Amino acid sequence: MHEENESSISFKVVVSRLSQKGTPVSIEANLAQREELAAEHDLISVERLEAQLLVAPWNRNGVRVSGHFHADITQQCVVTLEPLHASLEDAVEGVFLPADSKLGRLGFAGEGEILIDVDGPDSPETFTGDTIDVGALVEEFFGLAIDPYPRKPGAALGDVQDAVPEGQLQEKLRMLTRKT
Repeated sequence: MHEENESSISFKVVVSRLSQKGTPVSIEANLAQREELAAEHDLISVERLEAQLLVAPWNRNGVRVSGHFHADITQQCVVTLEPLHASLEDAVEGVFLPADSKLGRLGFAGEGEILIDVDGPDSPETFTGDTIDVGALVEEFFGLAIDPYPRKPGAALGDVQDAVPEGQLQEKLRMLTRKT
């Protein structure tokens, strides 16, 4: 079992041991990790989650993580409540800086204002100690790639009364209301 606030697919990389060209990292979630991911992301199941990353030094003390992930998941259709299979594939990108790094504060201008370029790259994340959790980064991108309102092709809201028994529909609505 993993610590609280730790990713189900935690994979820590020691920053001081990175080669100058970068260290390749492959992550393949096992059955227990996939079950935890399904529960954490409100999915019926996660059949596969794999990631290939390159973890490389960036500037003086920073770390750049780049790569991609592939996943096969089963969600519940928001209209019919039937299982819906989906394949996810996306790039994974992140820059990490030590918490005490001056580069981490370059986004701040003067009196606490933050300069953000909405079309630019994300701001670097900070880390303490000598490790970063690249598995947590993969899980973050995995969560963002999941369709929050999955719907089977052709399913329409008018089909709900015919497709779902009244009691099951009411229970699903109660569950959705509790989550918000």
